[in-house]
Amino acid sequence: MTQVAQQTIAAADLPERGQPLAGGIFVTRYWLNGEERALVLLDDELSGEWGEYGLDVPGSKNYSDGEANTRAMAEAGSEIAIKALELGAHIPSCLEGQLLMAAKADGLVTLRNDRLHWLSTQHSAYSAYGMGFEDGWLSGSGGKSSERLVRPVRSLPIR
Repeated sequence: MTQVAQQTIAAADLPERGQPLAGGIFVTRYWLNGEERALVLLDDELSGEWGEYGLDVPGSKNYSDGEANTRAMAEAGSEIAIKALELGAHIPSCLEGQLLMAAKADGLVTLRNDRLHWLSTQHSAYSAYGMGFEDGWLSGSGGKSSERLVRPVRSLPIR
């Protein structure tokens, strides 16, 4: 069942970075597709394959828009993407993953260091990007059928 999540937030209502917001922790403000947004890291942790190895997923190569990537993944049958969307969230893009790493480095969020996390940005029909949150290592060589972690995020338009 899909959770109903907060859809927007007024700039005046934004908490300090690292504080609770929309069912998670407020990470930072950023711009996406010409719109200022608030990135929120959820506590949920998912595990699974990115998608089918060898299948090129149209619409999943966006470096910044994790929600668009996650929707494309779900349409192609990715179970982990479907789970993220059911939470009213998405799998972070490469940009969103780097923003999460910056928040971790600033001591605002906790992310597991022991396993590579999937990002929603596809690298090729055979691989997708992943990030190691121990040191911010971004990898484009993760075989899409490998099981990895996902920490879903929400991206709220700031009004």
